[in-house]
Amino acid sequence: MRDRIARLFTWLRLVLVPQPSRRPGRHSAAYLAEQSATTHPKPASPWNAPWQGPSAATVREIWREGAGLPQLQRERRWATAFAELGIDYDHPTLNITPVRGRAVSA
Repeated sequence: MRDRIARLFTWLRLVLVPQPSRRPGRHSAAYLAEQSATTHPKPASPWNAPWQGPSAATVREIWREGAGLPQLQRERRWATAFAELGIDYDHPTLNITPVRGRAVSA
């Protein structure tokens, strides 16, 4: 009995309640034509582009060049080598002590 009542209400809802304009099904020719006309090209993903930075071998060579230098000279050498490649090397500043009461000129 419940099944008949549920089917009756479903049928009444479909017949009596106005429905918004229905779009064609996803596999119909009309839907596919509409989608192909309105699709926009997807933006290019940066992950699809080739790697723009230096290769691992190049970076390894730069690290080896400054291996025997004192720390400050080593950091400056690395920053210079990366600057030649067009890369901003943000060298660590852990060992820089704050200057108090003195003016420092670069």
